[in-house]
Amino acid sequence: MQGIVAQGLDLTEEDTIRALLAVPADGAYFLGCRLTDPLGRHLQHTGGTLFPRFEGLPFHPYRAVLYTAEELMLGYEQGRRESLADTLDGCIYAYYRRHQATGVPPPIMTCLAYRIHDHAIDDALSDLLFPADGPPRRVVGVMGGHGMRRDAEAFGQVARIAWHLERLGYFVATGGGPGAMEAANLGAYMAAYVEADLEGVLRTLATQPNYTDPFYFERAYDVRAAYPAGRPSLAIPTWFYGHEPTNLFSLHVAKYFANSLREDGLLAIARHGVIYAPGSAGTIQEIFMDAAQNHYVTCGAISPMIFFGSTYWTREKPVYPLLTALAGARPYARMLALCDDVEAVVRFIVEHEPIDALDL
Repeated sequence: MQGIVAQGLDLTEEDTIRALLAVPADGAYFLGCRLTDPLGRHLQHTGGTLFPRFEGLPFHPYRAVLYTAEELMLGYEQGRRESLADTLDGCIYAYYRRHQATGVPPPIMTCLAYRIHDHAIDDALSDLLFPADGPPRRVVGVMGGHGMRRDAEAFGQVARIAWHLERLGYFVATGGGPGAMEAANLGAYMAAYVEADLEGVLRTLATQPNYTDPFYFERAYDVRAAYPAGRPSLAIPTWFYGHEPTNLFSLHVAKYFANSLREDGLLAIARHGVIYAPGSAGTIQEIFMDAAQNHYVTCGAISPMIFFGSTYWTREKPVYPLLTALAGARPYARMLALCDDVEAVVRFIVEHEPIDALDL
C-alpha cells in the first residue's frame, strides 16, 4: 500500500477488511475513512497514517467528488421556498453563518474542517479539469452581477455566448450564483439542444425574473424536466455568499467556504479566457485579480479578458480604460477586448489562444 491515499471511503465491508488486514499499511494514508476498530489498529500498527473523521458537521470534509445541484438542494419542496433552509446547502450555510455573523474566529477544529473540505474540493476539481482519459478541459470563465434579471436583454446574450462556446468545445465556468452566472450555466446546459429551444427556455425563466421571486427555482426545475439531457458546465460558488442560491444549470458544483480561494482559483483555471458581463463590486474585484494574474503571468499563461458591454465598462463603470492603461505595452494588452455582440465575444475567444509563459 506504499503511497496509497484513501479519502472519505467506507472500508467496513468484510471483503475490504480481509484484504487490508492481509498487507502492511506502511506508507499509506487514510483520510476520514470509515473503519472498524480492528482494521484501524492494524493500519496504525503496520505504519499507516490515519486522519480522523469529523463528527457533528453538516458537511463531509473529506469528500472525494464535487457537489451536484441535486445534492445541494436535497430537502427542497417545490412550492415552499421556506424549505430552502432545510436543504443540504441551507444547513451548511446556517452552520457557517453562526460563526461568520459574530466576527469571532470559529473553533480551531471547525476551521480545520473548512480547510480540509476546501482542499478536497480543489482535488476533485483537478480530477474534473484534467481527466485521466482525455485532454484538459478548455475552460472559459463568465463573470457578472448576481442581480441580473432573467428578463434582461443581457441575460439572454450571456446565455447565447455560453451556448456557442460549449458547442465549440469550450467548458464554461462561473461563480455559480444567479444573474449572469445562471445565464452562462444555462447556455452551456442548453447547448445539447437547438438555439430555438434556448430561446423558449429564456421566455419560461423570464416569468420569475429575480432570484427572490417565489417560484424562481420552480421555473428552473421546469426547464430541466423538459430538457433533461443538458451538457455539463462548472459552478464555483461559496458559502461566504450563501444568501445567493446556487443555480440549477451547472452539473458540477465546486462550492467552497473560503471565498478568496474560490475567486482566485476560478480565474486561474479559466485559461482560455474570462468574459465580464455587467456587474458591481464583486465582478470588478475579479477583473483586477485576473489582471494581476496576466500582468505577472502567475498562472503560467496570459488569457483573454473580454468586456461585454462597451458603454457599461467605459462610462458607467470605467474599468476598461484603466485596465488598458495598466497593461500598456505588456503582452496581455493584446488579449483585452471590448465587445457589444455575442458573435464578437465568441470570435475573440476562438482567435486568441492563451499565451504560454514559455513563449513570452
